[in-house]
Amino acid sequence: MIIENVTPADIDTVFDLYRIAADYQRSKQTVVVWPEFDRTMVETEIRELRQWKLLIDGRVACIWATTFSDEQIWEERNQDAAVYIHRIATHPDFRGQHFVKRIVDWARTYARLHHKDFIRLDTLDRNTGLIRHYTASGFDFLGMFHMQDTEGLPEHYHGKPVCLFQIPP
Repeated sequence: MIIENVTPADIDTVFDLYRIAADYQRSKQTVVVWPEFDRTMVETEIRELRQWKLLIDGRVACIWATTFSDEQIWEERNQDAAVYIHRIATHPDFRGQHFVKRIVDWARTYARLHHKDFIRLDTLDRNTGLIRHYTASGFDFLGMFHMQDTEGLPEHYHGKPVCLFQIPP
């Protein structure tokens, strides 16, 4: 298993995994299904070295994005020093391998390297499956909150309560 930054050459793979994840969400009849994400946003994340991939035998098994600020979602808590993880998507051939736990292990080192006090992520609405999955991966569930300002966020954030999770590095 290798974790490294996504490169511009990987962008089609990233969007394939986003599409596969949205199809999976639809099949599970989850309340929130990922929209088609803005390509420019993802290209920016790649340039800024904030898109990551987990490789197994040279294949992209899982991807995610990171940031050090997430003010609209975390509001006043954004003042804390944290690394925020977004859009974890796993290739179907690799499901069930507990990648969130592997991402947490990686993020602990990454957060300490960048002097962060928390590793954070979110999901939307009453996604009980992800709530269970994230807490089983070690995250503390902080509760459900209504965001004050969703302008500029991807459309699936609009009108939905957000579930917040964090863990120390």
